[in-house]
Amino acid sequence: MTFLAVDSQRNLFTLQRNQLQFEQTLVQSQVNWLQKEMGYVQQQFNQNNPDGTIDEDPYYLQLQKQEEYLTTRTQAIETQVNTLNEEISSSKQIVQNNIKSSCGLNLIGG
Repeated sequence: MTFLAVDSQRNLFTLQRNQLQFEQTLVQSQVNWLQKEMGYVQQQFNQNNPDGTIDEDPYYLQLQKQEEYLTTRTQAIETQVNTLNEEISSSKQIVQNNIKSSCGLNLIGG
């Protein structure tokens, strides 16, 4: 019967993974918006300041820092998802082995 507890844990891991994947999608959407905004700001800056450098624009620098943070956050989430995938796979294997073992014992015991 321990396989039922392990299976419940696997279901919890699956739920957590799905939640993280949803969060990852939201964060990636923010990154995409920031990158588009940075492109627009850079284009406007270049038109208005042909001799200037975008690294002087405080709004652009703020966008750049946000983009870097969110990209790092996306990578951290991906690492968590991969870890949960390994746990899910391991739990699934444990459940399958316990079911096979339990069925084998039932056949032997008769």
